[in-house]
Amino acid sequence: MFSVLKPHRWKLTALLLAANLGLLLHLACGDLKAVSEWVWLDIIGEGGSALLALVWLGLVLKSRPAGRVTNYLALGLSCIFFSWWIDSLDEFIRLPDSITWDHWLESGPMPVGMILLTIGIYHWHREQLAISAQMEKRERLFREHRLFDKLTPLGSADYLKRQLADSLADSISQQQPLSLLVLDLDNFASINQHFSHAEGDAVLQALSHLLLLNLRRQDLLCRLAGDRFVVLLPNTGERQAQLLAQELQHAVHSLAHKTRQHGERLQLAASTAVVMALDETPETLLKRLNLALARAKQPLAKSA
Repeated sequence: MFSVLKPHRWKLTALLLAANLGLLLHLACGDLKAVSEWVWLDIIGEGGSALLALVWLGLVLKSRPAGRVTNYLALGLSCIFFSWWIDSLDEFIRLPDSITWDHWLESGPMPVGMILLTIGIYHWHREQLAISAQMEKRERLFREHRLFDKLTPLGSADYLKRQLADSLADSISQQQPLSLLVLDLDNFASINQHFSHAEGDAVLQALSHLLLLNLRRQDLLCRLAGDRFVVLLPNTGERQAQLLAQELQHAVHSLAHKTRQHGERLQLAASTAVVMALDETPETLLKRLNLALARAKQPLAKSA
């Protein structure tokens, strides 16, 4: 649990400091109420709301990867917790009537938190819609063919070859271009070596979701083998496919994947290659694609 929350320690530390500063400020300026003055209904309502906000914050930070959406949700829930926390302090500490800053501390963070939380939920909703749209296509194909990779929600090499044969025939009959794009993680073996194979599997799963989010609905992503992925691009010329390859490379480089054990970010990079289909067999086309990838990885091998 604590290892999962470790990447968010600065958020939690700032929230803890703010809550304690609010408590110390009330203690410095007010007097403790007698137990007979406590209103238990208000204590349970306000204190319980603050506690629930803290629980929600922990669940969000535990279940989501670091990123913009998580930051919106965390900041919004932090503001809501702080507002309820300050409000609950009034049940135990009496402040002089001349003090008005406590009303600002109680009421100010709440609307800010609600706005941030709403923005976060909106982007989370769009994120889930994009994933669901891509996964719907994969689930339908899974029910029909069951030729999918066990680790990722992608088609296997056998499924790619079947679809490639149909796509080559369609490309010739419709006189439309067809391209293939291959993406291979650089130095993936070192991830397995230094962080375990389980962490390597987690990287491949995160990468498959990332690639799905950056592809079009008509594109087909498959896991060819190991850390090598192939995208079948119908109605796509070589130039357009090369631009898409550059976008995928940038997305992989920007992926903020953190290890599950220590929370450190892995700096990922990938090599890509593109070929446009000719009047050839799927085996010949895949062979040309692998040769193109080998040429693309030559500079990396020399530098290593």
